[in-house]
Amino acid sequence: MVKHILDRMKLPFQKERELRLSLYNILGFYPHHIALYKQALLHKSVMRRNANGRPMNNERLEFLGDAILSAIVGDIVYEHFPGKREGFLTNTRSKLVQREMLNKLASEMGINRMILSNGHSFAHNSYMGGNAFEALIGAIYLDRGYDACMRFIKKRILANLVNIDTVAEKEVNFKSRLLEYCQKRKFEIEYRMLDTKLDDDGSPMFVFEAAIEGIACGTGEGYSKKESQQKASKAAIQTLKNNQRLFNQLKEKQSARNQEPEETVVEQPVEEKPKQKAAKRPAKAKQEKAEPAVAPVSAEETIAAAETEVATEIPAATVEEQTAAPAPKSTTEAEEKKPKRRTSSRKKATSDDSQSAPAAEKKTTRRKTTKAKDETEKAPEAEKKTNRRKTNRTKKEKQTAEE
Repeated sequence: MVKHILDRMKLPFQKERELRLSLYNILGFYPHHIALYKQALLHKSVMRRNANGRPMNNERLEFLGDAILSAIVGDIVYEHFPGKREGFLTNTRSKLVQREMLNKLASEMGINRMILSNGHSFAHNSYMGGNAFEALIGAIYLDRGYDACMRFIKKRILANLVNIDTVAEKEVNFKSRLLEYCQKRKFEIEYRMLDTKLDDDGSPMFVFEAAIEGIACGTGEGYSKKESQQKASKAAIQTLKNNQRLFNQLKEKQSARNQEPEETVVEQPVEEKPKQKAAKRPAKAKQEKAEPAVAPVSAEETIAAAETEVATEIPAATVEEQTAAPAPKSTTEAEEKKPKRRTSSRKKATSDDSQSAPAAEKKTTRRKTTKAKDETEKAPEAEKKTNRRKTNRTKKEKQTAEE
């Protein structure tokens, strides 16, 4: 009481006296930090910014006020209904905190007139007033604390504007009630949109119909689909209350629906295509092991070994061709002269009786060495040919396996 008198005495010397007085008429006390309440009444459409460049609106205070309001209402409902179960308490709290209730309170308390917005009129389905109400609860909590919020809800709202007993008994969610009614009796229910139109202000309106077992039981129109479906459900519940004739018609429709034979859909067998087996890839040829090193051998042994290797590695056909086929004739003059020189040298060797036997033996050894050298030079070429043939064979086998 003393604080209230002091706040009243300070009022003539403070700024924004009109805003403080209007808030006093709504809240029942003078605010200390007026900036919190100004922010609570500032809609985001105004697009104001603070010194740091951040947008200023009531969304953050709305978040805080929503949490504080649900906690306070839950505390009040818990104390007011000591013997009720959890489901009843939850439904009662949701009825007190729902947006329609908060919008109604904001309009009755005059909060809508104090909201700063971009100047557009309130739409029918707008929750601007309810959001500002929650933001004011957040501002009160930051300015005065939790106890001040509790006193405001109890003295200003529940004592004057809302009767908690009537709200608890009042049916709000008619759609869920109608769905429960149809589920218990195994009725089919459907909501059909009949029309969409515009009112005088240009706001869209929806018209819905609640049909049970194909029979229209109630219609409703509203500024949202949810609102129109709720009104249609309420009208359907009222028509079903004392209308035994309609109930009998619904039972007949239900029995006729159950007696209808269900269409049997014959599923045609689908021919499964045989899966093509993936061709197995041939295993990679193992790398040939390196042959161990051979100790050094004399010249005569190397010549004999070379002759045997050439005879084994080169195919028989090639050996016979080399022995049987005569040397190819070349067109150049130098190659034509070579065999003549060899024949003449041979004739000279046979005709000369004075030539000694050691010289002949040296010539034969020279010929053998030259032949051995030629054969040793041809041996790697033969090996290359055999390796090429092997690789070609492996490639052909891979191609045939992949095909």
